[in-house]
Amino acid sequence: MEYIEVARKAAHQAGIILRENLGRVKEVEYKSKNSLVTEVDRSSEDLIIRIIKAEFPNHSIFAEESGKDSINSRYRWIIDPLDGTTNYTHTYPFFSVSIALEIEEEISMGLVYDPLKEETFSAEKRNGAKLNNNTIDVSASTKVEESNLCTGFIHTQDWMVEENIVHFGNFIRRARAVRRDGSAALDLCYVACGRFDGFWEMGLNPWDTAAGNLILEEAGGRVTDFGGNKYSIYGEEIVATNGLIHDEVLKVLSLGRSNKSSESRIKY
Repeated sequence: MEYIEVARKAAHQAGIILRENLGRVKEVEYKSKNSLVTEVDRSSEDLIIRIIKAEFPNHSIFAEESGKDSINSRYRWIIDPLDGTTNYTHTYPFFSVSIALEIEEEISMGLVYDPLKEETFSAEKRNGAKLNNNTIDVSASTKVEESNLCTGFIHTQDWMVEENIVHFGNFIRRARAVRRDGSAALDLCYVACGRFDGFWEMGLNPWDTAAGNLILEEAGGRVTDFGGNKYSIYGEEIVATNGLIHDEVLKVLSLGRSNKSSESRIKY
């Protein structure tokens, strides 16, 4: 079976678990401040891993809840079984399943599934991006003042919260609108299909952006860090736009940078 079809099967079956348990969460744990995990996250992840391993038993896994396995392989599946756990816990209908395949340290396939809207965003390297069966492209907005932007807030480090409040204020004053929806994977896909024109965030993890990053790039978007450098899913800053407003977004972000922004913090 093709990689993309395995990802689709796994995400859609995990989506059934998410739909059936929405509003029925029994156990909520804190991994860190405002970073939640539920029994539904774990059930979704276990199912996804079982489906992938049934087809590719020698591939390695890097998943949000279980971490990296011990298999040394050129193929690594990067999994977020429930991106938007806080939304899910509060029955706010904006969450997703994200699955990507990294081959020799390059993301070659990505899929993000919204089980409530029945929307599947997908991409394969150098093969374009799709929403369900339709090809998608980024928006044509050329100015921040005409753009609908999105961000997210990390809570584990206070300085990041404070800095992003400054960024948020700077963009509120300049953009048409700024949203904060709570699922980075979907946010990236919304930029890819033109619902958003740009997105920025700090403190994300590889499973948050691995699939969405590829989908956006294949839809014609641009993704960097806050300094305009090549984006890595193992970094902690992401700026993702339709490409046309990217330089302007970087300039606005530069207005709110703190001294700690250049420090190296998390290694994977």
